Amino acid sequence: MSPPCHRLYLFLDGELPPVDEENFRHHLARCGMCASGLHEAMQLELLGFQALHPEGLPLEEEAEEAPRFETSPAWPAPPWPKPAWHQRLRSVLPARRGPVGWWAAGAVALAAGLLVLVLAVPRARDTSPEVWVAHATQRALEARVSYSRADGYRPYVPMRAGPEAPVVTAPLPLRELAELEDRGDLHGIAAAYLVRRDVRQAADFLRRTPASLDRDSDLAVIALEQGRREDALEQLETVLRKSPDHPQALWNRALVLRELGLTLQAAEAFDAVVKLGEAGWSEEARVRSQALRSETLLRSRDFQDARAAARSLATLDGARLPLGEARRFPGVVRLSFYDAVRAAPTREAALRLLPLAEVLDEVQGGSTLRDTVHAVARADFQRRGPLARDYVRLLRGEHPSPDAYLETLRRSGEDDLYLGALVELDVVARHLEDFERIARAGGDPWLVLLAERELSVREEHAGEPWKAEQRLRAALAACSGRGLAYRCATLRRRLADLFVRLHRPADALEEARDGWRLTRELGEWNLEQQFLQEMAQISRLRHSAASARAFLRESLSRSPDDCEQRTYVHRNLASVAWSDFRPDEAREELEQATRCGSPLGMSGAWVLSNLARHGAEVRDEDLLRRTLGELRRGSRTEGELAALTFLEGQFKLERERAAGRELLHGAIDAAESLPKDVDARKTRVLAYGVLVSDAGRSGVQEQVLELMGRALRVSVPERCVLAVSVDHERTVTTVRDARGALVGVYDDRRSSPLHGTAEGLVPPRLVAALRGCEHVDVLALPPVHGLPGLLPADLAWSYRVGRTGPVPESRGQGGRHLVVTGVDAPQALGLEKLLPLEAPRVPDPLRVELRGAAATPSRVLREMAEAREIEIHTHGLFSSALSDSSLLVLAPDEDGRYVLSADQVREQPLVGAPLVLLAACGAARAAPFLHETVSLPVAFIDAGARTVLASTGDIPDTAGRFFESVRERIRAGAPASLALRDERLAWMAREPAATWPAQVLLFE
Repeated sequence: MSPPCHRLYLFLDGELPPVDEENFRHHLARCGMCASGLHEAMQLELLGFQALHPEGLPLEEEAEEAPRFETSPAWPAPPWPKPAWHQRLRSVLPARRGPVGWWAAGAVALAAGLLVLVLAVPRARDTSPEVWVAHATQRALEARVSYSRADGYRPYVPMRAGPEAPVVTAPLPLRELAELEDRGDLHGIAAAYLVRRDVRQAADFLRRTPASLDRDSDLAVIALEQGRREDALEQLETVLRKSPDHPQALWNRALVLRELGLTLQAAEAFDAVVKLGEAGWSEEARVRSQALRSETLLRSRDFQDARAAARSLATLDGARLPLGEARRFPGVVRLSFYDAVRAAPTREAALRLLPLAEVLDEVQGGSTLRDTVHAVARADFQRRGPLARDYVRLLRGEHPSPDAYLETLRRSGEDDLYLGALVELDVVARHLEDFERIARAGGDPWLVLLAERELSVREEHAGEPWKAEQRLRAALAACSGRGLAYRCATLRRRLADLFVRLHRPADALEEARDGWRLTRELGEWNLEQQFLQEMAQISRLRHSAASARAFLRESLSRSPDDCEQRTYVHRNLASVAWSDFRPDEAREELEQATRCGSPLGMSGAWVLSNLARHGAEVRDEDLLRRTLGELRRGSRTEGELAALTFLEGQFKLERERAAGRELLHGAIDAAESLPKDVDARKTRVLAYGVLVSDAGRSGVQEQVLELMGRALRVSVPERCVLAVSVDHERTVTTVRDARGALVGVYDDRRSSPLHGTAEGLVPPRLVAALRGCEHVDVLALPPVHGLPGLLPADLAWSYRVGRTGPVPESRGQGGRHLVVTGVDAPQALGLEKLLPLEAPRVPDPLRVELRGAAATPSRVLREMAEAREIEIHTHGLFSSALSDSSLLVLAPDEDGRYVLSADQVREQPLVGAPLVLLAACGAARAAPFLHETVSLPVAFIDAGARTVLASTGDIPDTAGRFFESVRERIRAGAPASLALRDERLAWMAREPAATWPAQVLLFE
């Protein structure tokens, strides 16, 4: 898609992705222009070396030694580190196919001759410590390197010019690096680059180093340096589980936790380093720990003091006005200011609050709170005074009849007191119309935003979460000013929580990160705590167990004496442990959660239900029954009630199979009637997964296929079908072969989640049973659905995708062929320019192209609606922090949007029932949700596409021809799976090293 020659220097520097690098090797063996460029690059390398080392390598003398190269294969290596292109040159020569032109042969011969010139330098006997800057008085890298000779202690001095400033260290001793490589000490070379913060070179050598805990710890350092903090934390936790006292991993984990903002957890991690007693390191760790803990506790104390001073205004006569606190913590002070005004029993008491109102108005701008004070001061205190005194009693929890008092306030006309009592008694939902009327009448934006939040709660509970989302986004768009920042943060947390409930972790993460950053800037300690717990839930949904644990434990460290918090944290830690395949740890956390006697909540019930798989303890049944009873007595949606039935049924299944099955089918029936409810959709798929596992365990293969078909809403073929389900530790695979014979395997020994591939899920004997099939229909439940590697490359197969609507009818060869190519992606993304496709090899009168700036999301969506064939050739992006599935990069629309997402595709009906070819890297990738597959291919099928081809991995520039050839085979009448299989095999036969075609999957 772009001229390969333009990539020569990226290839030489090792900056191409693996797939592109593999393809460039084949290109290099045939291209004269690139061979010439290689020649020039090697000359420049030698000239550069001469400039750095004028005292060595006299070329005339070395030229005389050149013939020795042919007869002395054990001759010493060159005295400089072999650059990236050295290895790439060696790898390309054996890979060339057929004769090479005289120019290529000459270039290679010249390259070999140039290499000969520098081979005759004696090797040093020992490696100088300067390779790892061991004699420096300070270190440039804050993290610790696990290579022992690079880990000598030196104080860390940060760069004052900022993170983008160049790191000044001793130059690399190139001769000695070459000797390290000759000795196979690749970790030593990686360490030399890493201490100089050259993470790209360090990563290149580390990946070639044998697996070890030290290597994994250093890979985590690279992830930290690249800003991939969650990845770094996962890697370090893996190291520390195997070696709890690994000094470098302990140190680096402390740094990662600090960078995540988990300061008390970071301090505890540094404490662990202190206990090791290492010279220098332990002392620095002690200083760091004390600083982190002191700064964090100081922030907590300042906030708690301000909140106590503000709260005393309403409940303590003559309390001082917290004017200084109002300037520093306007949110929490304003929160109490309203109660203080309501509690004022006289005109004088109300006017006494005027200076505080003026400070708060000064922070926000305007005169809202001064107007509030003056309005209350004009009231008739003969009537209002007693009500205000009762309000104080309500705040203190001393009112003898709060319900009667609330009714009195409703009739009194003292609307501000009535509104305050609704909030204090937590009954806003029952009187929402009154609450909204009062909040809007006064024109106070603080109260209006509070009303918007409560209205969004009602919309969500009414089964209209999209309305709640729109309302919250509109409120946030109008939310500005430091005085309202506290209320804005609570709205952002409410939106993040909504996204968690809707199982949209990418959207939730964006809101939670913004909210947490805002609350840290504000110093609002209580809101920080709430966002910590929100971040933990989001990490759990994103299958980031280490991050979820870290956020939860930080939350507990900040309130260790709060029993309710301990219950909340430990029941959620139990949930994380179960998802991370640690059932013993899950039971231990659940035991700690029960010690306060507080309800275990939905997460606790979920863990109890799952632990029954490993044998329920005597008290588990009673504990689950009480937990479910408490949950059912609360305010629950229909989807949540269906989920509770599922949890009860899963628990029962392990003891009373018939009763358990009945409950599970009941949960499915309840969920079927709620297609738009996320909890119901989760319940439906999870219940089917448990029933499939039970059928597989019982050896009833026919029932496995029947349940899988119902779960996916597809018909089950009479032959040549494969069903696969992974339900936590349980895997079920069932095959119906070409003769219709059934065979299946049940396995309950899985000990880790699936990691991006389905390789090994289907036992060899089941693969063999499918060999007689022309085509295999694959029925797979999440998280298997959409993974590559399920079946060998020489089998024709496709994932079956269920539809909620009718299957579209084929319309023959009619309809337009839409091709999106040559997209003008936003320059700010830094993506390589993809040139338009070449003209089609076969005339195509129905072809319609969208190119350049015209290829915007809105235009592409419009043109897709009636197309018979759709091809999109562009960049694909996948980040679980941005979206739950891959995004296709297009040209910017007028509103600035430049990506095509699964949600947008799903909302655009495709009446042409098109064949869709997504020629973009990772277009089929999706987050590993357990209850549904959210991906671009599934979205196209939902919108009406008949067939979709997309890759789960990177694809090279040549992939355009690959997809075109598959399309031509389909046009010629071949079934899509056979067309894909045959082109895949043909491509891999021509280029045996190419592995990417096996990652192109078919969805039907």
